Amino acid sequence: MTSLDRRVFLRGASLAAAQTFAGKLHLLAATLPDPAAPAVAANDHINLALIGAGGQGMGDTRWAVQVPGVKLVAVADCYDGRLAHSKEVWGQDVFTTRDYKEILARKDVDAVLIATPDHWHKQASIDAMNAGKDVYCEKPMIHLYSDGHEMINTAKKTGRILQIGSQRVSNILYSKAKELLASGAIGELNLVSAHWDRNSSIGAWNYTVPLDASPETCDWPRFLGSAPKVSWNAERFFQWRKWHEYGSGVAGDLFVHLFSGTHFITGSHGPTRGMATGGLRYWKDGRDADDVMLALFDYPQNFNLNLRVNFISGGEENEQFLFTGSEGTMEIAGNNLTIVRSPRPKDPGYTVGTFTEAMQKQTLQAYNEKYPSEHPTGEPGRTSERFSTPKGYSDSYDHFHNFFDAVRSRKPVVEDSTFGLRAAGAALLSNLSIERRSTVEWDPEEMKLAKA
Repeated sequence: MTSLDRRVFLRGASLAAAQTFAGKLHLLAATLPDPAAPAVAANDHINLALIGAGGQGMGDTRWAVQVPGVKLVAVADCYDGRLAHSKEVWGQDVFTTRDYKEILARKDVDAVLIATPDHWHKQASIDAMNAGKDVYCEKPMIHLYSDGHEMINTAKKTGRILQIGSQRVSNILYSKAKELLASGAIGELNLVSAHWDRNSSIGAWNYTVPLDASPETCDWPRFLGSAPKVSWNAERFFQWRKWHEYGSGVAGDLFVHLFSGTHFITGSHGPTRGMATGGLRYWKDGRDADDVMLALFDYPQNFNLNLRVNFISGGEENEQFLFTGSEGTMEIAGNNLTIVRSPRPKDPGYTVGTFTEAMQKQTLQAYNEKYPSEHPTGEPGRTSERFSTPKGYSDSYDHFHNFFDAVRSRKPVVEDSTFGLRAAGAALLSNLSIERRSTVEWDPEEMKLAKA
């Protein structure tokens, strides 16, 4: 199932669930892609280049070019078939090359979309910014901890826009959750639980290897880049997420989305300590990236975060957040946000019945006087509301819309490199914890490991 197919499924499941919801329903307002939108002024046109035309890169580009005034003019990839397909999709006038530096040298390229394997994110981003291009870099921002501050410093030095591609940061549902949490809708937050489970071969990174894959059609040395030099391997080239030399495992692929959502909604900069466990429970096909991972994190804002990814869950793909507070819960699942308010009853407790009758009366009277309008001796009223995004809504489109707005206005992006490093750095604590078999300390303000 492709990323788009999964989003469609989740949207359908969410709409089906909404039909049986008994609380208040709200449809959030959103700006949807409009093919009939007025033309953008010529001086506001943005020429975009794609670096890394795999499934994520091509999917991203399909959303990016729907933003008014954006045109794809160039594509770089290490597989010839993807270069040829780019011309099939976006026109024969699209410039294609195996070497992204040829793209960076072009004066007609304003911004680049980087959707390479993780181990190329830092270098491609830095090269692009130094060449005067604005950058949209897919998550996770970093592959190694040393990558992050280099990228931040280059963005500051060059004055280029650098946005990280965790689209939840632009999601109107997450903005509503942020607003509700800040308003005290569920009381004081104490726990966030989030998971992203899958149960398909493609979802577990077993991406298709084309029949013509070979050292002639694939630029293997360029793909390897800074990774260890090994002999040609088609699976590593096309299914790179399965190996830590090129990807960041489930932590970098999926945990980073969950961290991005958590940090955006809570306003936190990240955890101070993390611990994780996991293993290869099913996909024992030569990969070294775990297919099941569980992790726990301490946050200085007095809440905990627990995360889970399971690549053989036995069910449909499922992404979910549950924010638990002292007065209720807030759940995000698919395109729905459900909030249930359950204020705690103000009563003297279960043991009051063991007192003498006289003491029971005195105790109940004291509580009624202390809590005259707070449901003093009974269950408080339970209320629920649901907020849903409109049909056809895509946070991917919104995230690109926000990026290109920043490119035009030079105003700050919605997800800058500091936010990106705080999310990716926190996510990679899971890999480090499993490697060390211990808890790991993190400084979310300085964005570095607190203890080596």
